[in-house]
Amino acid sequence: MSDIAALKDEVKKLNARATKMKMDLHDLSEELPQNWQSILAVAQETFEAYQALTEKRAALKALEQA
Repeated sequence: MSDIAALKDEVKKLNARATKMKMDLHDLSEELPQNWQSILAVAQETFEAYQALTEKRAALKALEQA
């Protein structure tokens, strides 16, 4: 598998994870004030998922342009 194909696969997986975390955060917000204690943990995990996705997308774009 080429580097580009491997990165595309990673981006796809990270995108799915980020989307899941977005939905988890959305669901949590709709349940408030229940489970308010988990806001920071879910938000942090969502942030990390999107951060990783953004970094991999940038790496893929750089590799494709090389």
